[in-house]
Amino acid sequence: MQSLLRWGVENSTQNQGDAPQRKDIDPVLIDHILGKPDAQLMKEALEVAVDASNDEDIRLTALDDLEMLVENIDNANDLKKLNMWEPLHGFLSAATTTDPLRMQTLWVIGTALQNNPAAQLTYLTLDPLPAMLSTLSASSNSAKTRSKAMYALSGLLRHNAQAVRQLNAMAGWHTIRGALEDSDINVRRKAAFLLNTLLLPTSGRETLSPSARVHTPHSANAPVHPNSHASMVSDPDSTSTTTATMEALQQENMADGSSLMDALITALVDPVPFGPDGECEKDTEFQENLVRLLHTFSVQCGGAFSDAQRHALRGFFSGAEPAGDEFGLSREEFGALKKAM
Repeated sequence: MQSLLRWGVENSTQNQGDAPQRKDIDPVLIDHILGKPDAQLMKEALEVAVDASNDEDIRLTALDDLEMLVENIDNANDLKKLNMWEPLHGFLSAATTTDPLRMQTLWVIGTALQNNPAAQLTYLTLDPLPAMLSTLSASSNSAKTRSKAMYALSGLLRHNAQAVRQLNAMAGWHTIRGALEDSDINVRRKAAFLLNTLLLPTSGRETLSPSARVHTPHSANAPVHPNSHASMVSDPDSTSTTTATMEALQQENMADGSSLMDALITALVDPVPFGPDGECEKDTEFQENLVRLLHTFSVQCGGAFSDAQRHALRGFFSGAEPAGDEFGLSREEFGALKKAM
């Protein structure tokens, strides 16, 4: 260290002429002083994570480091430049990937996709939906992994019409319907919240200006980045998922002839008990997410309930006591929902 400082003083800008090139300085020392570039740190983290010879705790720490790095949207975009998306996705579904490693990988993927259309479209080229939906299976994934799977799925689908069309083509709505009955209430909450987000109408004008804002789970005022939102700016309709979601909600394509909207109303009116031993029956946040979704469907999107659906909803609201305001809605919003019923 003293040698390096002495060289810096001797060859400062006060000296005349060009400073000589030092060739005896250890690159490791330079890295220690200046820090490695994020791109190098990202590559090294993934290499450690996928190396089965490493201890699992070390691999989990590497994925945690990678997740923090891709919180930066420029770093998330560098996943494509560094050819990291394919090995990252492959690691997600590899037979040797343990449940904790799968959970942490989903966390990395979900964070990289948040509010980032460029990353969404890049990842979509790998046909990731089958693998992502499979991680929602309770038979082979822990509750924490299923929760992170919903987080990653939300990152891919939100404001991404192309991804929602692919979900529809592979009948992926059925898996999301199953998440409404998951034994872990966090998965249920996220499923209802995701469906409401996909249903919300979007305005193309909101995405044309660099000062426009796009909703994400982390912030209601997430900025639009020109380097990441080019597809959104050039084609505002690419963010609209409302029509496809409305069709999915009303289509009677389940095995019992019911629709996804029927499943949502059942989840509100007669929820499957949840918890490790099925000891819980009611969750306020889940109820509020479902009621908000019903308001979006009927009031904001003009959707109509069937006679049977209206009957079920009237029975529920007449006997239920909201916690706080009207199930998370304002009086005016709740009044509009009751009118729609």
